[in-house]
Amino acid sequence: MATTAPVDAVTPDATPPPAPPPVSRRRRAWRIARAILIGAVALIAAIWLVLFITKGRFLKRPFESIAGRLTHRDVQVGGDFQLYFAPWRIKFYAERVSVANPGWATRPRLFAADRIDARIAPLSLLFGTRHFHWLDLTNGAIDLEWNAAHDRNTWTFSEKKGGKPLDLPRIDRASITGTTVRYRDPRMRLLADLSLDTIRSTGARIGEAVGVSGNGQLRDTPFTVAARLLSPDATVARGRNELVMRARAAGNVIDVAGTLPSLAQIEGVPLAVRARGRNLATLLEIIGVVIPTTRDYRLRAQLVQQGQEYRFTRMAGTFGDSDLAGRLTVTNGERLHLDSTLQTKRLDIIDAAPFIGYNPDIVAEKGAVAAAAATGAAPARLLPDAALPIATMQRFDADLTWHVAALRSRRVPISDVDLRLDLDRGRLVLSPLTFTMARGHVAADAIFDTRQRPSAIRYDIRLAPTPMGRLLAGYGVAEAGTTGTVRGRIELVGRGDTIHDSLATASGRIAFVLPAGALWTRNVELSELDIGTFVQKMFEDELKEPVRINCGLIAFTVRNGIAATDPILIDTQKNVVLGRGGFSFRSEAVDIAIRADAKRFSLFSGQSPVGIAGTFATPRLEVLSPQLLTRAGAGLGLALVATPVAALLAFIDPGDAKAAQCGPVLGAKTAAAQRTGKGEPRKDVGDGTTTVQDKPKRKKFLGIF
Repeated sequence: MATTAPVDAVTPDATPPPAPPPVSRRRRAWRIARAILIGAVALIAAIWLVLFITKGRFLKRPFESIAGRLTHRDVQVGGDFQLYFAPWRIKFYAERVSVANPGWATRPRLFAADRIDARIAPLSLLFGTRHFHWLDLTNGAIDLEWNAAHDRNTWTFSEKKGGKPLDLPRIDRASITGTTVRYRDPRMRLLADLSLDTIRSTGARIGEAVGVSGNGQLRDTPFTVAARLLSPDATVARGRNELVMRARAAGNVIDVAGTLPSLAQIEGVPLAVRARGRNLATLLEIIGVVIPTTRDYRLRAQLVQQGQEYRFTRMAGTFGDSDLAGRLTVTNGERLHLDSTLQTKRLDIIDAAPFIGYNPDIVAEKGAVAAAAATGAAPARLLPDAALPIATMQRFDADLTWHVAALRSRRVPISDVDLRLDLDRGRLVLSPLTFTMARGHVAADAIFDTRQRPSAIRYDIRLAPTPMGRLLAGYGVAEAGTTGTVRGRIELVGRGDTIHDSLATASGRIAFVLPAGALWTRNVELSELDIGTFVQKMFEDELKEPVRINCGLIAFTVRNGIAATDPILIDTQKNVVLGRGGFSFRSEAVDIAIRADAKRFSLFSGQSPVGIAGTFATPRLEVLSPQLLTRAGAGLGLALVATPVAALLAFIDPGDAKAAQCGPVLGAKTAAAQRTGKGEPRKDVGDGTTTVQDKPKRKKFLGIF
C-alpha cells in the first residue's frame, strides 16, 4: 500500500531560511567603548559624590604619603583636611600644613601655614602653569634656600642635582595675611627676611599696590628693603607687573624699578637701577669689592641678571666733581669677577687723590698733608701710609679699561688718560697707564703683587719729550720764550703694603734729560718751592732773556729708599749747573745743594750755591756757604765718594767751569760715564753712592735734622 509524504517535508529543491546578519566590528567596538565610558562616568560620578559628601577628609593620610613620595619630603597636615570637586574645581583645604626642607637646609620646613583654602583648575595640575582661581593663605612661612655648592635649592623637589628657578602659580583672587618669606644664598652670602602686606582681592581686583618689607644681610652688611607691586591686578593675571624697590645699606640708597613677566621672574628682565650715597666704595664693599674712596656719588644703569652674571649697562652718573659712564659685569661664580669699561669726560684732581690712598674729602678741606696724616703717616709727611686691602684683593678678580678725556688740575695739564687694570688673585697690574701731559706723553706700568709678603711693588714711569714751558707753567716758567723739553724715566722696585713702605725700601733709578733749548721764568710765586725764584738765584742775570740750555741731566740712584744725585748736571750757554745731595723716601727729607759755575770770568757774580731743603710737603730754598755745599746730603746718610767740587768764592767767580759733553748727558748715563766738553771724567757731581745710617747724625744740617 502506498504511503503519502507529509506536507511539510523538505524536498531536495527547498531553500533554507536566511541567517541573521553578523554584527559589524565597528559597532561591537562602539558598544564596548560606550559601556566603558558609561562605567567611567559612573565611577567618576560615584567618586565625586563620595568626595563631595565626605569632603575628602579620608584622603588626609594618603595625601601626606603620596605628596611626600612625590616631593621627597615629609608632608604633614595637623588639622582639618578637605580635598574634593566643588563642583568642577578642586577644593583644597588644610590646617596647620607643613612641608619639610631637605636635610642640608638650615631650617626644618620649606613651608608652613595655619590655613590654606584654595580653588584649583584641575587640568593646570597636569598641563601648563598651575592656576589658582582662589587662594586664602593665613600665617604662611616660606623658606627658600640654596645649598653651599649652589646646585640645589629647597623648592626643587628632586633628589638629583640642579635647582630650578622659582615658579609661582597664576592666582585670580587671593586673601593673604601674615605671610613671611626667608631667602638664603650662601654663595652670594645673602640672607633676607621679608614680610608681605595683607592682600585681599575680590572680583579679580586687588587694589593699587601690594607691599613687601624686611631686612637682611649681604655678606657682612645689614640692609633694609621695601618694595611695592604697583599693578597687582595685572600680576595675578600674569600680565605687566610694575615693581619698584628701595634698599638701604651702609649709607647707600638703591632704587630698582622694572616690569616683570611674573612675580618671581627676575632673570633676563631689564631693570632700571639708581644708587646714591656719600662713598661709592662702601657700596661695592657690600659684595666684597674694594675700590678707592670717592666723594658723593649718583649713578644710574640698566641691570639684567642672566645666570651668574649681573650686567650693568648704560651706566652714567657723577662722583664728586667728576663724571662716569660705561658698563660693568659682575660674575658671581667660583670667584667674584668684575669686568668693566668706563669713560670719564672730566676727572677732578681731588677725585683722583684716592688712587694713591688719600681721602678726597680731607684733601678738599685740609690739603694733602692732612689727608696723608689721616692714613697714619707721620706729621708733615706727604706719602700716604694707607695699607693695601690685601685680604679683599685676594678674594675677587677684575678687569678694567678706563678712558679719561681730561684731568682738571691747577698746575699741570693732563688729558687722554687710558688705564688698563688687571687683578688676578691678589696680583694687581696697571699696564699700560698712559696720558698726555703738557703735550708730552707719559706711559707707566705698576705691579702690586700681594701674593708675596710683604707685597712686591714695581713702578716704571716713562716721560716722552715734553715742552717745559707748558709742563712748568704753573710753577713760574713762562711758556713764551721757553723752548726746552724734558724726557725721563722712573724705575723703582720695593717691598711693602703701603705706598710709603714700598718707596722707603725701593731701589732703582730716576733720570730726567734736558736736550738743547731755552728756559725762561717769570719769577711768579705759584708754589711752595717757586722755580722762578730758584732760577733767579742761580744765575747772574735778572732773566731778561731765556737761559740757553745745551744739555742737562737730573738723575738719582735709589738704594733702600734713599736717592742720591747721580748726577745733576746742566750745561747752559753761560754756566754749568752742578748738584749733589739727595732725598729720602723714608723721612721725606730733601737735602740738595746746587751751584751754577760761570764759564767766563765774572766779578761779583752773586752766584751763591742754592740749597733745596725741608721735606716733600714743605720744601724751601736756602742760600748756602761753600762749606755747606760739600756736605749736602750728609744728614740723609749719603756718603759721597766723588772728589769734592772746586773751592768756591762767595763773591768772585773765576769762570773756569768745564762745559759738559752732552752725549752721556743726553743718554742719561750715571755720573761715572759723564765727561767734560774735553772728554775728561767729571768728578764734580754726586755719583749716587749711598750709605744708609740707622741713626742719623745729631748735628743739624740746613735746619732739617
